Amino acid sequence: MRGGERSAPPPAASPSGSARASRNMAAAAGGRTGSPLWAAAVVAFALASSGAVFVEDLDESFKENRKDDIWLVDFYAPWCGHCKKLEPVWNEVGIEMKNMGSPVKVGKMDATSFSSIASEFGVRGYPTIKLLKGDLAYNYRGPRTKDDIIEFANRVAGPLIRPLPSQHMFEHVQKRHRVLFVYVGGESPLKEKYIEVASELIVYTYFFSASEDVLPEYVTLPELPAVVVFKDGTYFVYDEYEDGDLSSWINRERFQGYLNVDGFTLYELGDTGKLVAIAVIDDKNSSLEHTRLKSIIQEVARDYRDHFHRDFQFGHMDGNDYINSLLMDDLTIPTIVVLNTSNQQYFLPDRHIENTEDMVQFINSILDGTAEAQGGDGVLQRIKRIIYDAKSTVVSVFKSSPLLGCFLFGLPLGVISIMCYGICTADTDGGVDEHEAAKKENSDRELTDEGSEEEQEEEKNENYTELSDGDLKQKDLLEKKKD
Repeated sequence: MRGGERSAPPPAASPSGSARASRNMAAAAGGRTGSPLWAAAVVAFALASSGAVFVEDLDESFKENRKDDIWLVDFYAPWCGHCKKLEPVWNEVGIEMKNMGSPVKVGKMDATSFSSIASEFGVRGYPTIKLLKGDLAYNYRGPRTKDDIIEFANRVAGPLIRPLPSQHMFEHVQKRHRVLFVYVGGESPLKEKYIEVASELIVYTYFFSASEDVLPEYVTLPELPAVVVFKDGTYFVYDEYEDGDLSSWINRERFQGYLNVDGFTLYELGDTGKLVAIAVIDDKNSSLEHTRLKSIIQEVARDYRDHFHRDFQFGHMDGNDYINSLLMDDLTIPTIVVLNTSNQQYFLPDRHIENTEDMVQFINSILDGTAEAQGGDGVLQRIKRIIYDAKSTVVSVFKSSPLLGCFLFGLPLGVISIMCYGICTADTDGGVDEHEAAKKENSDRELTDEGSEEEQEEEKNENYTELSDGDLKQKDLLEKKKD
């Protein structure tokens, strides 16, 4: 089904035959097995068999017809490997959104065929996932998993600020969200700013509002209105004088104090401007050294929050493969590293971290500038990065498929060698020919300057004749004088 050819949904009171049959099959399956998962699978199969469309193929008509609906769109390229990997996940997203009765419509568009429309939506790479809501387009930058994409769509498609009318609702929401932002109070300039920030950061987190009597009894607010974040088993109140801009504060506080860090998390943390202190360990290794470093980072994150939370994010990373590729170094685990994601610098402790006090001292040395920074984004580091990436690519190709590696790299080298040989051979022959030509030209010049042997002999005879005539004349003059 194309983007401009959507059929109207059937009335609720009169379901379609396929939908009615699906319900009957689900009821029968549930009655036989007692398993809701089995029933869901039967429903999905029945819908697929009935020709139901979960993901719509969009064309040029989508631009004009989309404004009345909320769309979750995958802009892809047919040749893109990441796009092909996303395709089955995207189909699952379409099925799930359809089954839950979401108002969000799921579609996909070939950005190479409809490049003008893709450019208008700011598509610069593939795949690009966007939620289109009225005149607004929200980029999705999270993991490409079904649950994460659906959570993003439901969050952005709903209201910017979700009200919490009761304590029961507050408790229910708090259990579902590890980080919870709540505006408390009535109309105010702070609320206007809160709404403005929500429109920008709704792609990352939820925003709620509540009255003071809805909050738990342990919460004490110095004044109203206020913005509060609930996380890590406690709460923190926004203070404009200490925390600065509200948008920056929310962007920093949208993470828990301690995280299980991976590559995607590091990418997101780059927007916070914080340094990231990581214990690089092996989660499967239960030895004392691995667990000790993890515990040290957790204790610093918890006990020294007031000292470091504005400048540092804490966590641990499983394995050293990603961190080694990031630092272009070979770190042995377990170890501790502090990353500056804004300029690619990193810090390593100059001595073994034995306890919390050692870690605090290491962090303070970074803050006061006495710790040695390594890496960076200078010219030499960029050249090193190019060489490292090229080397890593070659090694990975040969490890995964030696024959393919020999073909990919051996064939071009062979062609280049043949070309070089041909060029060198052509230059040598040309040099010999030029030498012979120069030699011949010099010889011709000598012949031209000296003349031929016949010409030289003729010239000698003329000179002899001239001399003979002169002698005769001189002899005649002498004889006349004698007379």
